Amino acid sequence: MEFENEDITRKMQYILNMRPVLNEGALFSDGTKYYRNPTEPEAGQMVMISFRTQKNNVDAVYLVSGEQKQKMKIYKTVKGFDYYETKIQMPDTVYRYHFEIIYGSVTCFYASHGVCSEIQERDEFEIYPGYNTPDWAKGAVMYQIFVDRFYNGDTQNDVQTDEYSYIGEHVERVLNWSKTPAVMGVREFYGGDIQGIIDKLDYLQGLGVEVLYLNPIFVSPSNHKYDCQDYDYVDPHYGKIVEDGEGLLAPGDKDNSHATKYIKRVTDKKNLEASNELLAHLVDEIHKRGMKIILDGVFNHCGSFNKWMDRERIYEGQEGYAPGAYISADSPYRSFFKFNDEWAWPYNISYDGWWTHDTLPKLNYEESQKLYDYVLEVARKWVSPPFNVDGWRLDVAADLGHSNEFNHKFWKDFRKAVKSANPEALILAEHYGNPEGWLQGDEWDSVMNYDAFMEPVTWFLTGMEKHSDEYREDLYGNSDAFIGAMKNHMRSLHMSALHTAMNELSNHDHSRFLTRTNRRVGRVSYAGAEAASENINTAIMREAIGIQMTWPGAPTVYYGDEAGVCGFTDPDNRRTYPWGHEDRDLLEFYRKMIKIHKEYKILRSGSLKFLWNDYQGLAYARFSHIEQMIVAINNREEGREVMLEVWPCGVSRLEKTLLTRVIQSGQDGYTDAPEQIEASAGSVKIYLPARSVTLLHHKDQRGQN
Repeated sequence: MEFENEDITRKMQYILNMRPVLNEGALFSDGTKYYRNPTEPEAGQMVMISFRTQKNNVDAVYLVSGEQKQKMKIYKTVKGFDYYETKIQMPDTVYRYHFEIIYGSVTCFYASHGVCSEIQERDEFEIYPGYNTPDWAKGAVMYQIFVDRFYNGDTQNDVQTDEYSYIGEHVERVLNWSKTPAVMGVREFYGGDIQGIIDKLDYLQGLGVEVLYLNPIFVSPSNHKYDCQDYDYVDPHYGKIVEDGEGLLAPGDKDNSHATKYIKRVTDKKNLEASNELLAHLVDEIHKRGMKIILDGVFNHCGSFNKWMDRERIYEGQEGYAPGAYISADSPYRSFFKFNDEWAWPYNISYDGWWTHDTLPKLNYEESQKLYDYVLEVARKWVSPPFNVDGWRLDVAADLGHSNEFNHKFWKDFRKAVKSANPEALILAEHYGNPEGWLQGDEWDSVMNYDAFMEPVTWFLTGMEKHSDEYREDLYGNSDAFIGAMKNHMRSLHMSALHTAMNELSNHDHSRFLTRTNRRVGRVSYAGAEAASENINTAIMREAIGIQMTWPGAPTVYYGDEAGVCGFTDPDNRRTYPWGHEDRDLLEFYRKMIKIHKEYKILRSGSLKFLWNDYQGLAYARFSHIEQMIVAINNREEGREVMLEVWPCGVSRLEKTLLTRVIQSGQDGYTDAPEQIEASAGSVKIYLPARSVTLLHHKDQRGQN
């Protein structure tokens, strides 16, 4: 008996002295307010940085920055987790850091990609002093409008057939709103305008939209208006025509100096001022509803119609307009462009075009301080009274100038100009590739999020490239590739940029996401418009919407996506909004998901952690110390039951926890009827229907984040 007692004692002592295995899944930190406070510090400000481990699981945690190492202290223990903290004083340069975790004789590190055995500088967390992005834009629901195709609110300003010539042919007024755009549809005008947006503000507000982003609206001869004709005025074809002219082009006449109706419409100051006033009215109506609006700025190049160039001789001889640089060597705008033949005036065609396009003259900032100052004044003008626009989206922003060094100089000055006029203005750039060089707090606020949203989502759910130009079986359903791409590219954005990044499924440059669900490679030029709508799968679209509305950043709806609009890449992606013919079920699902995004604040500010993945399967959580929203995706053609470990996002392992199913969508439809699902020991078993997205929510009844 005595021997047995001694044996039991030895076993108990052995058990008590045993060390638990290092729980790497419990290790966590990021740049949200739950682990960095304040998240956007100024130089000299004290910042609390924290780190999470399993309770009593490690010997020590250190904050490491360069050669400096600070031991962190436990400041609270909650639901089986220890939370460590320390404070640093924010320097006046970028502060890079990682964590060192000591577990017996084992040392590991934690950086932006998670647990690692060695640190690469690019993987470290970063804080840029003074990098502040507008709070209103963080997680805001945005809505992109290609104005000509949204709604015709004023037929009196419609472009008329034969009004002028564009790229060698006469423009055409489209009378059938539901007609699909032609392959060379850049000359087709459907009549959408600013009054149309005003007329539909109730719809947009009811959808849950918080920010409108308009494709270019300034005077321009194309329907996309990325070839600006006059940066000072809204195009009267979008605004107001109070003084109209006569004179359409005769058949075969392509000389726009004869286009007297067009010339009157776009040069008469009464039309131009009235159009600007209508924009100011739109902005005022938007602000009355608690919404915001950003405009599209195209400052790398302009159009050959531009009054500074005037290749089409629109402004030649018009009262109040100086000669364009194409017209005369004595033009005040000659330095705005680079001419390769100094002896070719008058009518000098030797100017540089962007990517050699003579319809898109490249702006020559390096050799014209006047141009530089003018465009900065344009940037200030539209975010200032009486217009009070809330920010800019910048077209091909990295291409501006003739060198990378000059490009950065310009955008630094651009930011100063815009923020001095409107400190709360947002500056978003179109950019492909790594944007880190521009995202350091003194140039752009954020970007259109292709690399860390649109591309990974479309590859994973559809296997399609974002133009529908390629299908890749190796990426279809490949959740490892999805996670890897997201971690890598999200690292490039930093937290301030990430939460304001424009997360789109579709836009004016890429095929509609709903079309990509048919997994068909094609363009309208050879596949035909009908093919874009064949064999589509709205359940996959709903999966994508579920990700869009729960992912860090600003979910941005491309007009018509919510109504079931299809289309290959441009111009087919610019079909009209189908008023009266919407996919009502899809529209209602979008409305419900937007409501969920806005109702659960954790979806705007919460941390992100991947919980589970396999082929065609993925689960992640947005969470704080006391709240969790779990998102589970099953993109397989059949339903299945899965066991999800949810404790890593803070669901207790110590007691049973009730999670609420907020919404579930599958191949056969969706439901938002709430259902209670029990998690036990930090895990939950759940059935995921085919082609489904499921949201589970939990929030502690007491406690603080």
